[in-house]
Amino acid sequence: MTVVTRFAPSPTGFLHIGGARTALFNWLFTRHHGGKFLLRIEDTDRARSTDEAIAAILDGLSWLGLQWDGDVVYQFSRAARHAEVAHEMLRQGQAYRCYASPAELDAMREAQRAAHQPIRYDGRWRDRDPSEAPAGVAPVIRLRAPREGRTEIVDRVQGAVGVDNAQLDDMVLLRADGTPTYMLAVVVDDHDMGVTHVIRGDDHLNNAFRQLQIVRAMGWAEPVYAHIPLIHGADGAKLSKRHGALGVDAYRDMGLLPEALRNYLLRLGWGHGDDEIIPTAKAIEWFDLDGVGRSAARFDIAKLTNLNAHYLRETQDAELLPQVLPMLEKNLGAPLADDARARVAAGLAGVKARSRTLVELASSLAFYATAAVAPVDDKARALLTPEARTLLGGLATALDGKRTDWTEASLDAAVRAFAEAAGTKLGQVAQPLRVALTGSTVSPGIFEVLAILGPDLSLARLRAASG
Repeated sequence: MTVVTRFAPSPTGFLHIGGARTALFNWLFTRHHGGKFLLRIEDTDRARSTDEAIAAILDGLSWLGLQWDGDVVYQFSRAARHAEVAHEMLRQGQAYRCYASPAELDAMREAQRAAHQPIRYDGRWRDRDPSEAPAGVAPVIRLRAPREGRTEIVDRVQGAVGVDNAQLDDMVLLRADGTPTYMLAVVVDDHDMGVTHVIRGDDHLNNAFRQLQIVRAMGWAEPVYAHIPLIHGADGAKLSKRHGALGVDAYRDMGLLPEALRNYLLRLGWGHGDDEIIPTAKAIEWFDLDGVGRSAARFDIAKLTNLNAHYLRETQDAELLPQVLPMLEKNLGAPLADDARARVAAGLAGVKARSRTLVELASSLAFYATAAVAPVDDKARALLTPEARTLLGGLATALDGKRTDWTEASLDAAVRAFAEAAGTKLGQVAQPLRVALTGSTVSPGIFEVLAILGPDLSLARLRAASG
C-alpha cells in the first residue's frame, strides 16, 4: 500500500503554528514511508475564504520546505461530485430527504432544552412517506445513521475510542440549496484522493465518528486516523497570540530559519529519546506515529529562539548571506553597494555566533553595511569621554601609517604599541575604538573589525569620534 496523507487547511486566515505542525507531521510520515503528501484547500466557506489566505498558506508551506505532491485540490470546485455522492446514498437508502422547516427545527431544539435533553435532530422525516412532503419546500438530504451499537476507531495516537450511535444524529449531507456540507465534502475528497492516513488535530476527533459513518455507508475503504493533541502555551492555557501563536509568515519576519522551526515543531508532541537537535534527514528517517504523545504540547517562544540560534551558527555563511542582505537593505532603505556587500560577507562569521535570529544578525552587521559613521547608542556614547576622544585622535594618526599592511596581526600590534606609548591599558583604548567603529560596546574582535572595514572607513570613523 502506498501511504497517502493530506493537509487540508481552510483559507480563512494565515497558516498558524498548529496547522504548520499538522502539515509537518503529515509530510514527515509520508516521506518516511515513501508515499504522497497532498494539499487540499477547503474553501467551501465562500464568505470567509480569501485569495490572500490561500497565497499565505502556499507561501508558508513552501518557506517551511513542506512541498506537496501533485496539484493543489480546491474543495469548492468539487461541489458537483459531493452532491453526486449524496444522491447515490439517497438511491441506496443510506440517506433520506428531510422537509423540516427552520422554524420546526428551532421548536424541536427549544423543546429539547426545556426537557434537558441533548440537542440533536429527532429523525422526524427518517421514515415518513415522501408523499407527505409539503409543496414548494426544498428538502435537505440527511444521512440515515445507525441508531444501535457504537462507532469505534482505533486511532494511531488516541488508541481505541468510540461513541454510542444513539449520541449521533442524522446529519445533513446536502443543504436545501444543493450545496454539500463540510462533513460530506471531507469524506468524498479523502476517498477520491486516495488518502490512506488522516493525521490532524484532536479537535477533529468527534468529526471522525460522523465521517466514518459516511465512509461505511458508501462501503469505502476506511482511512487510518491519527488525532494529534493540540498545542498549548507555556502556561498550559490554550495557545493564543500572547503565547506566540502567530502565522508562519510572522516567524519568518522575526528572523527564524525554516529548518529551526521545523525542528521545534517536530519536538512539540513527538519525541525520539533525548534527541533535541534533529536535522530534517534524521526526522524523515525516524518519524512515525508511535512517537506522538497524547498530551498537549507546550509552545515556548524562548526555547524556539534558542534553537534557532543553534541553526544560525551551523548554517554556512553562503546560505545566510542572501537571507540577511534584504533585511539590511530594508533597514537602510537603499541597495547595498558592492564594497558594503563584501564587508558584510567578510564580517558575517564573526557576528552570527552572537545572534539568535536573522533580525539580530542584520542588526549586528549594520555597521559593516554603510560607509557612513556608525550611529552610537546611549550606553556606548558614555565611553567617549574627552580623554577617550583624545586617544582616538592619536590612534588614527598612528594607524594611518599602516595602510599598506592593514591586517589583523599588524593592527593588533600597532594598537598595543600605541596604548603602551600612551601609558594606558589596552582596554582603555580598545573600548572607545569599538564604539567609534561599530557604535556599540559589543562587537566581534576589534582587530577583525578594523581589518574588514579597511583603512579609509576605519580612519574616517576614528576621526569623527575624536572630534
